[in-house]
Amino acid sequence: MDGQAFLETVRESNATALDRLGSDKALVAATDADLERVSVLETAAAAEARAAATLETWAADESDDRAREAFVDAAERERTHRDRITEVGDVAAADPPPDALHEHLRSLDDTIGRAAAGLIARPLVASRSLLQVINFFVNEVDTAAADLFRDLRAETDRQAEVGAAVVATLCESEEDRERAETAADGAIDAAYREYADSLEGLGIDPKPVC
Repeated sequence: MDGQAFLETVRESNATALDRLGSDKALVAATDADLERVSVLETAAAAEARAAATLETWAADESDDRAREAFVDAAERERTHRDRITEVGDVAAADPPPDALHEHLRSLDDTIGRAAAGLIARPLVASRSLLQVINFFVNEVDTAAADLFRDLRAETDRQAEVGAAVVATLCESEEDRERAETAADGAIDAAYREYADSLEGLGIDPKPVC
């Protein structure tokens, strides 16, 4: 299987959801409309911590060496991201409870599904969220924080590329590929549904105004 082609398929199949997850409403939804510096940093740190916890859990019970190594590497990267964010400001560092995306991810129990959802779909979602964090700090004229999140986003984008290569090595049949795509789509859908529900709870239409 061509990993890059699979990555593009996931992007294209979920283009609308990913575009909205990267809209200027993303931080409003994630912070429950608390657009203060500390809240934005805490929200960003929590997202990285959730990802690390999910990946660590998967690594602990994964029998496939390739997948386990990928989960370990990704978990370490997410922990480092969390630590770098907490160093920027006085924000909480404890692991938060799972959100809708990570409840979905932690419900997966097969290697291919976990790899596709956790190493491809999750970084695609995270990249959109990080873009809005970058924009927030650009608007705050906080160059150091904006540059930090640019670095984190670049690493997150690379994670999706690495994840695509991992999934390509795991998928040996068309059935495997379909299972991977279903898992990736499900993860993005879980993130989007929580985003939409959060905005609707605030009285905001999640759909863009044309």
